[in-house]
Amino acid sequence: MKLSSDLRCFCDHLVRKFGSPGDSSEEQKADEFRNVYLKGLPSNMRTLRAVASCCGINLNGTDKMPHNLRGYHEVFDSKKNIYFRQGDTLSGQQNTILHEIREMMETLFAEADPSYDALRTSARHLAANRFATAVLLPRDDFIKKVYETGLDVIELASFHSKSCAQVLLRMGEVLQGKLFVYSALYEPCGEGSSAWQVAYWTGCHNDEEPESNVSYSDGYFPRKGRHALPGSLINLVIKTKKPHLARVTLSDDDDNGLLALARPLMISGDPIKAVLTAVLSTDRSFIEPQIGRLRPIDIKGFFKHL
Repeated sequence: MKLSSDLRCFCDHLVRKFGSPGDSSEEQKADEFRNVYLKGLPSNMRTLRAVASCCGINLNGTDKMPHNLRGYHEVFDSKKNIYFRQGDTLSGQQNTILHEIREMMETLFAEADPSYDALRTSARHLAANRFATAVLLPRDDFIKKVYETGLDVIELASFHSKSCAQVLLRMGEVLQGKLFVYSALYEPCGEGSSAWQVAYWTGCHNDEEPESNVSYSDGYFPRKGRHALPGSLINLVIKTKKPHLARVTLSDDDDNGLLALARPLMISGDPIKAVLTAVLSTDRSFIEPQIGRLRPIDIKGFFKHL
């Protein structure tokens, strides 16, 4: 298929192929985007600049960006511009570019299909995040690597040259319905702070075996903003700067429990992030590749907080 350089033509193509934009998933939109524009090329900045040019979009790196904003786009007549934070990481810039492209597409969908009810602000933002991640981390290849690394977020981030946060959230998406997993990314609360908190977390369930799950009730699994508690597994990892493995019981009569593996991301001898991943003890085989590679300190009889 040959498309003109305008992003509008790509949106028209998606409507012809899938029908209403609401009938196709972000995975499908991302797959088609890669097939049409990337054509097997790596999703690095050089490729994305070429793709943006093909779509008729100007990319602009700038240091003049509000503190809480990573990027935005402007469209005047036929001129399309995406602005991204110049000082952001490469993976952050890549994500911003694709995020803004997807938000542009939402406006064009309404023109391609007048009956389509365009997504509102929060839903549009979520769809753009999912689209960008799906373009950068294709599902099939990513799932294969997830299993190969033993659900190792830090290893996956290094391999794909993406942020730990993006990899963690993508892992939750691709494993949904396949396996019970809880994983959290901890970061310092602020520069120079000794307190750490959950910056991102993800969770997925095993839909094929409903009994092979653990409820997220009662606040047992830390959510975003939750501090690392004294005596917790993640607190121990941060203090010792070494990975730890623990069998965690959930109740007094628990015969199964969780297997929790936590590891720090070290820079110049200090931890800058830490990742906690928990699966059912019976699912140890899924994280065994990570255990074998890290050789974590094995804690016997751990009864404290994750």
